[in-house]
Amino acid sequence: MKSKIQVAIVLSVVTVFAEKGPGVQEAQSLAVPPDLIDPSWLGDRAQGQYEAAAAFEVYCDFAFSDQIAQSGISFRNRIVDDSGKAYIPVHYDHGNGLSVADVDGDGLIDLYFPNQVGGNQLWKNLGDGRFVDITSEALALDRSIDVAASFADIDNDGDPDLYVTAVRSGNHLFANDGKGGFEDISAESGLDYKGHSSGAVFFDYNRDGLLDLFLANVGIYTSEDRVPVSRGLSEPNTEVEYEYYPGLKDAFFGHLKPERAERSLLYENIDGRRFVEVSEKRGLVDRGWSGDACPLDANEDGWPDLYVLNMQGDDEYYQNAGGEYFIRKSRPLFPTTPWGSMGIAAFDYDNDGRMDLFVTDMHSDMSEQVEPEREKEKSRMLHRDQHLPTSGSSIFGNAFFRSEGAGRFREVSDLIGVENYWPWGVSVGDLNADGYQDLLVTASMNYPYRYGVNSLFLNDRGRGFLDSEFVLGIEPRRGGRTAQPWFELDCFGADRGHRHCLEQGADLRPGKRRGRIVVWGALGSRAAAIIDLDGDGDLDIVTNEFNAQPMVLLSDLSARKPLLRYLKIELVGTRSNRSGLGAKVSIRTGARTYVQVRDGKSGYLSQSLFPLYFGLGEAETVDQIEIQWPSGRKQVVSGPIATNGLIEVTESP
Repeated sequence: MKSKIQVAIVLSVVTVFAEKGPGVQEAQSLAVPPDLIDPSWLGDRAQGQYEAAAAFEVYCDFAFSDQIAQSGISFRNRIVDDSGKAYIPVHYDHGNGLSVADVDGDGLIDLYFPNQVGGNQLWKNLGDGRFVDITSEALALDRSIDVAASFADIDNDGDPDLYVTAVRSGNHLFANDGKGGFEDISAESGLDYKGHSSGAVFFDYNRDGLLDLFLANVGIYTSEDRVPVSRGLSEPNTEVEYEYYPGLKDAFFGHLKPERAERSLLYENIDGRRFVEVSEKRGLVDRGWSGDACPLDANEDGWPDLYVLNMQGDDEYYQNAGGEYFIRKSRPLFPTTPWGSMGIAAFDYDNDGRMDLFVTDMHSDMSEQVEPEREKEKSRMLHRDQHLPTSGSSIFGNAFFRSEGAGRFREVSDLIGVENYWPWGVSVGDLNADGYQDLLVTASMNYPYRYGVNSLFLNDRGRGFLDSEFVLGIEPRRGGRTAQPWFELDCFGADRGHRHCLEQGADLRPGKRRGRIVVWGALGSRAAAIIDLDGDGDLDIVTNEFNAQPMVLLSDLSARKPLLRYLKIELVGTRSNRSGLGAKVSIRTGARTYVQVRDGKSGYLSQSLFPLYFGLGEAETVDQIEIQWPSGRKQVVSGPIATNGLIEVTESP
């Protein structure tokens, strides 16, 4: 969410005066802020990227196109009023995650969209980029204000189970029957925590072959009241009414109030269906305002450590001591961290075999609204020192920690070009299949802020990253859209006291305002997943938007790149957890080696299960695959192994 303590809202009015009958006029359209509908800077930025791309040495002669209409997906994210009609700066505007997995074993990746209002939805992949809604009543969680979701095989039966987090109504765990049917086992599992939960990270911290859970809890940011959610502009006229807990007016000062802390929790998997909370027992007690975390073996001892984000303060790093307990090693390894951490990904950006760490910082950007020309700069941080209790240990912007081995990291975000504005989460994938991992950073703040672009960083062969969202068709959005109707006001009726009604309309004479106002707000993404949606061998992108329909961005790389080479790898653990979460996979092609760790992190607040995807440049075969399993076993699969397909590797006895 954006911690802009006081929001200066500048209004633009576009009025339609067409008469619909005697004394009846159409609604006045109110764009917030003035240049929302057609921002002049978008064209300049696009032109600048096109010109820069002429000098790119990496392959970029392909593009994405939004195929939401052809996909059949009709899901629409819906928000509570605190991010719309009754706007206040509060954590509801953090929105939702997006989790993906093959839920029914047909080899196609399905999509689960968490939602704040109106229920979550599960969409089955039919192939060729087409989907059908198969949401059950249980999975919809229709009355829950949900946040995020994680797919993980908790019972090692070979299918992805599902965990959904919520605001105060209780988190839910669903066991998959192997055919895409889900049973609610929340109460019996011990994972039905009620609070202000966010990201849920499954990892096998004690390497016993069962996936454990770290649950990130933000902090207390809601009141005790229950109020109705306003009916959306596109909502059918039904009897269904939804309620939510309004946010506290000083929610973004909550990190300064110890009584509002809500510590995150570590759960140990006992038998595949039951979990026990072991935070204090294992020494992992984190009271920061956390939205997410990421497993990372920073000291390379084979035991998964944990990097925990803090959205208003210092991030924390907990080193795993042989599966027995965790030791806080935050400042020795990471002396400075982003002040407003929001998204995280661990991956090897320069193919040196070591896992680097990228952390996005949303809340530092909320101290000041900047012009588009300054979006690549760190925040000047205009919050007072009292708001920043970090003793000078903060980076006011994104951080990229390059691993130098032996538990040493160097912060290089500005050197490699990964700063952007209003970032949420990060998704990783080799979009041009050249052997180097690229980044998609979802961004934008929606109403009442200006439009913000999603950032696509194309990996410049390990030397840095190239701004490419316009070059590759991520921006501008389909039809050049930057905004949509956000909510409607009846200024002669129930909404007469709303600030937009009290402000002057198009007719500047007091008392001559229009009776109905449709307020427009900026479009913006929250979560994304990078996967091969249509099975053509290249990576596509699907998003979960904030208060809007998803984008289904299909790549034409397979049709444009003559020598497309890739390999997908699926892992089947035996001694390790069935999905092989935590496994380190290295593949060798000639003199090149590519390394990925399967941690399931797929994007903002989300964990997913899908095969690892290795772009191979122009390599025609793979010489060797080496897997370091979570159990500690090392396994080698010798080549030659054909490219452009899927290989399944089962952990050797």
